Amino acid sequence: MLITRRLEFDAGHRIPNHNSQCKHLHGHRYAIEITLSGDIITNEGESEQGMVMDFSDVKRIAKEQLVDTWDHAFLVYRGDKVVGDFLATLPGHKTVILDVVPTAENLAQTAFDILDSAYQDTYGNHLRLEQVRIYETPNNWADCLRK
Repeated sequence: MLITRRLEFDAGHRIPNHNSQCKHLHGHRYAIEITLSGDIITNEGESEQGMVMDFSDVKRIAKEQLVDTWDHAFLVYRGDKVVGDFLATLPGHKTVILDVVPTAENLAQTAFDILDSAYQDTYGNHLRLEQVRIYETPNNWADCLRK
């Protein structure tokens, strides 16, 4: 069985070497969809009976591990010294330094890597992360699938 939870967050970024508008500082209303697989829990009387995982737990884990960190932050590629140095001059600015250029593709992969170990098989129902989808806009997204 597959289940998916969607959350939204706002963040800024830029693609330093891009040939078009994305080289400029800008932001997006991102959405992230987290898809988990597992067996439906059948233990009589358990709160999660009939579920793969409680959707509120999917949300809580995503927020703790990723969304709260990226929300209202500026996502900066470690190699982008221009923006990194500029943001360092702003006291208390919420900046997240990434080892990759913050494209939708790289954000999906990074999110998958962060969340993969967070969704553990705590119910004994073979729970595992299968896919992370990052929407950069309503019409553009990237999927990172378990290999």
